Amino acid sequence: MDMLLFAQTVSLLLPTLWLTTGVRDNILYPPVNEVFTAQVLTMERMKEDYPEEYARVAHRAIHNRAWQKGLFRLIVAAEVTTVVVMWVGVILLALATLGIALPSMARGAALMGALMFTGVWAMFTVVGNHFSYWFCHEGAQNTHFQLLLWGLGNMILLNL
Repeated sequence: MDMLLFAQTVSLLLPTLWLTTGVRDNILYPPVNEVFTAQVLTMERMKEDYPEEYARVAHRAIHNRAWQKGLFRLIVAAEVTTVVVMWVGVILLALATLGIALPSMARGAALMGALMFTGVWAMFTVVGNHFSYWFCHEGAQNTHFQLLLWGLGNMILLNL
C-alpha cells in the first residue's frame, strides 16, 4: 500500500465527513443555520451592539426574506455539490491506494474537491466581511477561516 495515498485518502475523508454532516443538517433542519445566515445578512446583531458602526454600512444589509432564503439555498447547493465531488475524490483515492484506480486521476478529483471545500469557506469569509460579521459573529468568522485552512492543508498534501 502506498502510504502517501493512504494519508491523502484519510486527510480528505475527514473534512468530507464533516461537510456531509453539515449538509445533512442544512437539508433536514434548515432553520438552524438559515436563521444565523439571515442575521448576518441583516446585520441585526451589529445594529444592536454597534449602532454607530452599523449606521455607516447599513446600506449593505439584505432584509428581504426571499433573498435571504434564496442565498441560503445557494449556499446549501454549493455545499452539496462540493461534498459530492469530495466523496468522488475520497473513493478514487481509496481505489488508487488499493491499486484499482490511477493515482493521478484520483488526486485530480480529490484536489478539485479540496479546492471546492476551500472555496466555500473562503467565500464565507469574503461575503461575511462585506456584511461586517466580525462585529458579532466572530465565532463564525474564526470557524470559516479555520475550515479554509483545513482545505488549503489538504490541497498541499494532495500535491505531494
